[in-house]
Amino acid sequence: MNRRDFLKLSALAVSVTSGMPGFLARAAATAGGDKTLVVIQLTGGNDGLNTLIPYSNGAYYAARPNIAIGKKDVLNLTADLGMHPSLRALSKFWDAGQLGWLENIGYPNPNRSHFASMAIWHTADPTQAASDGWIGRIAETIGDPFCASNIGNATPLALQAKQFSLPSISSVDSYQLKLPAGLHDPFTTLLNAPRQGEAEYLQAATKQMLLNTAKVQKNLSKYRSGAVYPDSKFAASLQDIARLIAGGNGQRVLYTSLGSFDTHAGQRAEQDDLLRELAEGLAAFQADLDVQGLADKVVVMGFSEFGRRVAENASAGTDHGQGSVMFVLGKSVKGGIHGDSPDLENLADGDIRYKQDFRGVYAHALDTWLNLDSKEILGGKFDGPKWLS
Repeated sequence: MNRRDFLKLSALAVSVTSGMPGFLARAAATAGGDKTLVVIQLTGGNDGLNTLIPYSNGAYYAARPNIAIGKKDVLNLTADLGMHPSLRALSKFWDAGQLGWLENIGYPNPNRSHFASMAIWHTADPTQAASDGWIGRIAETIGDPFCASNIGNATPLALQAKQFSLPSISSVDSYQLKLPAGLHDPFTTLLNAPRQGEAEYLQAATKQMLLNTAKVQKNLSKYRSGAVYPDSKFAASLQDIARLIAGGNGQRVLYTSLGSFDTHAGQRAEQDDLLRELAEGLAAFQADLDVQGLADKVVVMGFSEFGRRVAENASAGTDHGQGSVMFVLGKSVKGGIHGDSPDLENLADGDIRYKQDFRGVYAHALDTWLNLDSKEILGGKFDGPKWLS
């Protein structure tokens, strides 16, 4: 085995485990903290009006004669607003003051392109100049790429950093090194051989990666499921997140996605099913955290790249819009409605006008929950709803 073989084997290890590890970690005090932010991406542009429904507003029903949620079906939250009936599994969290809805969320000069708008949310940069994600910047600020992970296949832009790669974990059970037969001993020998230059860099990265993945596998034994999860990919991702948190692996941010919410046609059936999958998965996740004794250490924040147009289209669906809703969930959340009901009489080219910048929502999570400097990570100071208690 020569140097070229070593580099190939090291590259294999990196690719198998899907991410460079925390060998660049700075002082433990910088990376410390026992609170976790779970980010849920509702991919495709979720229709906020049919999620948090202004059921007392006649303009809502006039604009959506075929897809509006009937008043009798709405899960009433206030005299004006209620949840989609598929979100019933979240009602108990509303009643307990642990579910918050953030109204009219968006950003300046809205973009209706999936790709562009998602990139804006991921980078926290409406100018689309940034190439790294806001969670990637968290990892660089802490100095540890293992402090944030995506549960899924491809690493989203939100978790991309300039200095290193953050891991995407398709499943925690497979997050380990599995070399082809006969390569374990030569790989170990080469890994421990003296190296210089780029080989020394890769050697240090690979060793730390192996330590991190071994730690994850060892800590998984601490987890005992505290809930029955639905049989869905999204729910499985949430259970993997619960397993990572319960294992004490030190991730500050965990990220996963559900979709697609791009409901141009036949919206009711498609969105109804997705919202039910969301609610039932989150209900199981919260129950699991309760059993683990971790429910006060975790908050969930959910977003979509944009909302939908107020008026339904000719295909019983809705097209790309602007302002929409976000949700936050957890024992440390200040439950309730944060923001005004959408003004359906004062639209922006047929869309809900945004009134609250999503970067203010991020900033509150960074400053208050993760104890980080939001101005440094977001590139400015942003005010927003104070959704943490």
